Amino acid sequence: MPPQPIQLADFKAAWDAHRAAYLEAVERVGRSGWLILGKEVETFEGDLARAWGLPHAIGVANGLDALEICFRALGVKPGDRFLTTPLSAFATTLAILRVGGVPEFVDVDQTGLMDLSLARARLAETRLPPIRFLVPVHLFGHALPLSELSRLVADFGVELVEDCAQAIGATSDGRAVGSASRACATSFYPTKNLGAFGDGGAVLCTDEKLAARARSLRDYGQTDKYVHSVFGLNSRLDELQAALLRSVQLPQLAAQTRRRVELATAYRQRLRTPAVVLPPVPANSGSVWHLFPVLIPGDREAFRAHLKARGVATGLHYPLLISSQQAMAEQGQPLAPPGAFPRAEHFANHEVSLPLHPFLTDEDCARVIDACNSWQP
Repeated sequence: MPPQPIQLADFKAAWDAHRAAYLEAVERVGRSGWLILGKEVETFEGDLARAWGLPHAIGVANGLDALEICFRALGVKPGDRFLTTPLSAFATTLAILRVGGVPEFVDVDQTGLMDLSLARARLAETRLPPIRFLVPVHLFGHALPLSELSRLVADFGVELVEDCAQAIGATSDGRAVGSASRACATSFYPTKNLGAFGDGGAVLCTDEKLAARARSLRDYGQTDKYVHSVFGLNSRLDELQAALLRSVQLPQLAAQTRRRVELATAYRQRLRTPAVVLPPVPANSGSVWHLFPVLIPGDREAFRAHLKARGVATGLHYPLLISSQQAMAEQGQPLAPPGAFPRAEHFANHEVSLPLHPFLTDEDCARVIDACNSWQP
C-alpha cells in the first residue's frame, strides 16, 4: 500500500487522540443547559489569561472580531490612520476597514515580518493626521522584537495592537507576544496552534476598563441585560467551543508547541538543497511555528507538484498582498503599484508552507525532507 498523504493539518488525528475528552466536554455543556456566555466561557477566559500571562481574556466569535473589538475598545475614530503589514491574512486589514480606519503599509524584512526600522521611519513622518495605530502581525508563529515595539509606542505615542493569531505562546527575549499592547487579538480558527472545532477568538487586555469595554462590545454593547451603552457587535465565543478549548486544546498546547519546535528544528537542520531557501527567524524569537515557510527561487508550482507526487501537501501564505487585493479598491483605498513592497512581494511570489502540525510523525517529517531535498529545478 502507498503511504498515506501528509496533510498541512490533521483534524482526524486530533479527534482520534482526544475523542473521549472532546465527547466529555460536549456532554458537560449539553447537560448544563447553558449555551452562550456561561461558566465554560468564563472558566476558559481565566485559564487562557493565566496561560498567556496577561490579566484579562475575553472570548469572541473569531479573530477578525477580536481585532475590531480591540480597535473599538481603544477608542478608534473614523479616518484614523493605521500602519500595518501587506503580508498577512486579509482579516488584519479588514478589521481596520470595518472600523473606518485608513490602512497604510510598510514592507517586511527578510523574516517576512514587519520591518520595524521602516515602521519607525514612517511614524516619524510629519503628515497630518499622524498615524494613530500600529498593527504588527507575529506571522508564522515568530515573535517580532517586543522591546522595539515598546520603543515605538513610547517615541511616537501610537496605540499598539498586536495581531497574535498565529503566535500564541511565542516570546521575544522571554516576553510573551501581546504583552507590549494594551489590547491584543488572537484567533482559534481550527488550523491555529490553539484551535477550536469551529471559529473563535479572544481579546487580551492589560487593564480592567479595556476588558469591560471589550466584554460589552462583544455582546451588543450591553453593560447590563437590555442596557446598551455602546454600539456593539454580536461576537460571542459559545459555551461548546470554550469547553473544547479549555478541556482539551489548552492543556495540550505546551506539549504540542514543543512538538512543533522539534519538527521545525528537524526541517532547518536537514533541508540541504539550495533550491529550497529557509527565511531567517527574527532575533531572540521564541517561535511556536504555526507555519513552516520556505522560499522557492525557481518554479514554485513545479516544486509543489513535485511534493504532491510524493504525497506531501503544501500551502501558500500569502500569494497576493493585502495592498493589491481588489477589496481594497472597492473601499476607496489605493492599490499598491508593483515594486512598492519588494520584500513582501518576494514572499508572495516564492513562499511555500510545508506540513507542520503536532500529529506529524518522525517518518512523515523525514518524507517531507526527502521530497524537498530531491527537488531539482
